[in-house]
Formats: sequence, C-alpha cells, structure tokens
Amino acid sequence: MKILLINGPNLDLLGTREKAVYGPTTLPEIEARAQEKAKALGIELFTFQSNHEGELIEKIHAARSLGIHGILINPAGYTHTSVAIRDALLGVGIPFIEIHISNVAAREPFRQKNLFSDIAVGTISGLGPYGYILGIEALHALLGTETR
Repeated sequence: MKILLINGPNLDLLGTREKAVYGPTTLPEIEARAQEKAKALGIELFTFQSNHEGELIEKIHAARSLGIHGILINPAGYTHTSVAIRDALLGVGIPFIEIHISNVAAREPFRQKNLFSDIAVGTISGLGPYGYILGIEALHALLGTETR
C-alpha cells in the first residue's frame, strides 16, 4: 500500500510558530513518526510539504502515476480558500483523509469555512501530531481490502 502525506503552507514552521496552538513538535519529527507507523503497517509513505498552492496541486496530480492508494492531507490555510486543491483531489479520485493539528472548529470564525471535509473519507482535527498516526491507521484499515 502506498500513501501520500501532504502538508500545506507554514507547516514547515511547526515547532517554532504559535506553540500554544500547534505545540513544540516539528514537521520532520511528525514525518519521522509517520514513517515509523507506516513501516510497521507495511505501508510505503511518501511525504511532501509546500507553501505554494500550485506545487501541492502538481503533487496531487502525480499521485496516480506513483500508484498512490490514499492521501493524508493537512491543507493548512488552504483549507478555507483553495477550490483548486479541492478540484485536484476530486480529479484524481484517490481517497483522502483531511488532518488538522489544531481544532479548527474551535478557532477564528474565518476558519469555519472548510472546502475539504465534505469530500474527504474522514477528518481528524485537534489531536495534534497524533492525528497523523491516526490518519495512517485509518487509511490502512479502510483501504486494506482494496489493495489486496
């Protein structure tokens, strides 16, 4: 099974930005833990982070040619604004789980608009870095029978 983990803008600053909201864990630490979990489950995990919408879209488009079975995505600020990323996810037709480190539903009013939740297999929000581990486990369980 192959899973693509995508992280959107400003997540490269994890560990140093708004620690009260996002905690002290860095993105490389999150990715390392995710790789450990994936390996334990026999999953090949590809990771990607970009601050640029077009690069995120290109990676989503490439997922089919990479043989990706499922996507975990933290769209970050693009959660509330990117119809283009939404369309890319719909276009490739690969099941995905949306992940958020913070509980976006309990944050500022402008964060209440979410362009991904209604098309995602599921959403994990507010559980910090552990949400990434849960996302891998969930995709493994949901997609396991499809890839055999």
